[in-house]
Amino acid sequence: MKQVVQNYKSGELALLDVPVPACKAGGVLVRTAYSLISTGTEMMKVSEASLSLVGKAKARPDQVAKVMQSVATNGLGATYRKAMNKLDSYTPLGYSLCGVVEEVGAGIHDVAVGDYVACAGNEHALHAELNWVPKNLYTKVPDGVDPRHAAFGTVGSIAMQGVRQGEPQIGDIALVIGLGLIGQLVVQLLVASGVRVVGVDPDPSRCALAEQLGALKCGDPSSGVIDTAVAEISSGHGVDQVYLAAGGSTNEPVELAAKLARDRGRVIDIGKCSLNLPWNAYYEKELDVRFSRSYGPGRYDPEYELEGRDYPIGQVRWTERRNLECVVDLMGSGRLDVEPLISHVSEFSDAVETYRKLNEGELKAVAVLFEYEKRAATTTEPVAEVSMPKTVTTRAVPRPGGVRIGFIGAGNYASSMLLPQLTEMEGVDLTEVVTTSALSGANAQRKFGFARATTDLDTMLDDSSIDAVFIVTRHSSHAELTRRALLAGKAVFVEKPLALSEKELEVVLGAIEESGNDRLQVGFNRRFAPLLNESVLHFGPRIGPASVRYLVNAGQLDAGSWYNQADSEGSRFAGEGGHFIDTVSWLLGSDPVSVYATATPGHQDLQILLRYPDGSTASIAYTTSGSSAFPKETIDVTADGKVLKFDDFARASVFGRKKWASSRIPKGRDKGQAAELEAFVNALRTGVAMPVSVESLVSTTLATLAVNRSLETGAAVRINAKEGLG
Repeated sequence: MKQVVQNYKSGELALLDVPVPACKAGGVLVRTAYSLISTGTEMMKVSEASLSLVGKAKARPDQVAKVMQSVATNGLGATYRKAMNKLDSYTPLGYSLCGVVEEVGAGIHDVAVGDYVACAGNEHALHAELNWVPKNLYTKVPDGVDPRHAAFGTVGSIAMQGVRQGEPQIGDIALVIGLGLIGQLVVQLLVASGVRVVGVDPDPSRCALAEQLGALKCGDPSSGVIDTAVAEISSGHGVDQVYLAAGGSTNEPVELAAKLARDRGRVIDIGKCSLNLPWNAYYEKELDVRFSRSYGPGRYDPEYELEGRDYPIGQVRWTERRNLECVVDLMGSGRLDVEPLISHVSEFSDAVETYRKLNEGELKAVAVLFEYEKRAATTTEPVAEVSMPKTVTTRAVPRPGGVRIGFIGAGNYASSMLLPQLTEMEGVDLTEVVTTSALSGANAQRKFGFARATTDLDTMLDDSSIDAVFIVTRHSSHAELTRRALLAGKAVFVEKPLALSEKELEVVLGAIEESGNDRLQVGFNRRFAPLLNESVLHFGPRIGPASVRYLVNAGQLDAGSWYNQADSEGSRFAGEGGHFIDTVSWLLGSDPVSVYATATPGHQDLQILLRYPDGSTASIAYTTSGSSAFPKETIDVTADGKVLKFDDFARASVFGRKKWASSRIPKGRDKGQAAELEAFVNALRTGVAMPVSVESLVSTTLATLAVNRSLETGAAVRINAKEGLG
């Protein structure tokens, strides 16, 4: 299928062939009829992409701050690769459309194949021929509503949420600053609410359009016409609400808002404009400044948007889906008329040229629609399926002719840390990539040379020519995907964690037993780090028990990180703690026999004590409350009158009869990903044992899970790879 994309690094716009998205449970597959270009938000993104790297940095200082934090934590090299991977990727455009339901996912009962739906979301209502849209981001279009008009549903919801934040009452007076697409919709919604509206915009045609749609008076902000109109309509008191629907870097909108608002009036920011509030003006009138967040409550909440968990109507009257429903209902009743806003309708095949004309000012428009080719919806008649038995074989055989690899997931870690390494290895054939997002698969295919990109997992698992599968998806999917890949006869490289519970671990072990396929590796890369291996070599053989102290200065997560979704993705330590336990076990040459853990309130910081068969002990301090300026990982190993000191994959030293220190600081913090991948691929080529035994992988996983068990019980937990947790 075709999709509009942009490369944020180069600014290139393209109509790209991408895989058709799968129809997952909890949503519907929609064939787009019309999608709306947001002439404000989208064109700002298009313009930013044409800037230099310095210009992009100035435009997004929030992202610069994240990059600097990543440099402090992960080093310059890893951060650079990560940042360039994000920049040099195709990103989607669009977030408002109307289309026809082509397929209904499990659990969906409110629409059927053939229904028209209005859809929202900058990840789900894209300028693409087909989109998978979750339940809370679509609504059925009422009979009689033109699909062209229903495509305005999302921007209508943005305008409506802004109006709701203003809490207008019948008879109020409102000023709308900026009469672009959102501003015109705000004007109509306010008029429909019984509010007297005035508006400002430097474009006379937009002012005339707003007056046509019900505004009492509109004009240029510098003309003085609006000052006079506000004084007359309000008897000199000023307006009750000011709606900022303008963009740009000028501070004039907030200054005008203070000038024309009444005492204790409300100022609502809907657009992205400068907000350098003049303190005296806002203080003297005690103005109430409010922000309107996108389509309404539920926005940016993955449980609402992706998992379909609605908010009780008694607690949250207007969610983003209920706003969307309200907008299309107003269209059906004739109280919201978007027809006058449609400046241009373009064939979807001309999308790139349309963006060029808009960006260069050749096409001046309030709203532009893409019209898509009309096709018949897929039938829902049942189709008989015949399943052929799969031949499952172990992969412990040499692959001298090269290794054919499939990837499940192609997110930032896969694209910045794994795939660049694999593309440089001789004899590695990147055969197929499977992603839930069609565009991420297309990006991976373009960057790394995959022969195929798809959203159909079964296709990859059924391909007997693929030797190994990499699983680089969210934590909750690892165990089930590993099970399926092992049963399909593939060697498996799964990023940590292997499992989030003992039950999930049993599922993986059951697949190994059923198939006889034990070709499994978990992405515990630190034991392969070159500097750590060099340090151990200088430390030398160990005779007596050792004491290990491992400080992990993990730091705080961004509020929106999916790592915070503990209910579905496990605790943060369950997700990444295996890294550190595996490293300690490798240093000590054995697997732990018991785990004891304690924590500060809220499990902010963890202290974990591991005991080993020879009497060695290891303490892991996993903290989120430390300073980002301090190194992320430091390790001390003490035994036999010697001490190994390891500082964050950058420096190392050994104190003994002779002192050794690493001679130079490496260019980047090499945490072992390249060497780990070499070892995995070599095992596939030669048929030798996998780099880490299944028993060790199981022990590390059990020890990681035991941390939570110990926190719950307050007691040490015994570890036995053959029997589980004691």
